[in-house]
Amino acid sequence: MPSTPESIKLYSEQVKFFVDSCIRVALDNHIANTHITEIIQRVALVALGLMVVILLWVWGVSSVKISDPYIQKVLSLTGDPTRGHAIFEMNCAGCHVSQVEHQIGPNLEDISQRKSQISIIQQVVSGKTPPMPQFQPNPQEMADLLNYLEQI
Repeated sequence: MPSTPESIKLYSEQVKFFVDSCIRVALDNHIANTHITEIIQRVALVALGLMVVILLWVWGVSSVKISDPYIQKVLSLTGDPTRGHAIFEMNCAGCHVSQVEHQIGPNLEDISQRKSQISIIQQVVSGKTPPMPQFQPNPQEMADLLNYLEQI
């Protein structure tokens, strides 16, 4: 390779262009990485905010439910599963028996693992899901029924 001033100048211009390109790529990557990092941080903050809102909502809803005097009374009592079984047979078994091929209501086996006591109480007293009728047991009867449902 001849070492003429023109070739040295051309070579140094190529090296300068290459170095400038590398610096530009490195800066672009740094800016892009910084931008991506900022986006990830913002997404994480939004997700954290949503989790806090959801937790506060769940806590607020459950505290409102527990503040219901009927629910408080039911939860303060100890239920008798034998009496609860009799209440179930008179009021619930017609639709919720598990041996019938075409039962109307859902199977309540392991219901206490799928729903909270508060949800069960609300379902029973409100009949939220048609065709379930409202059933208004006194607090002791409801505690008995809850105790029975925990055992099936």
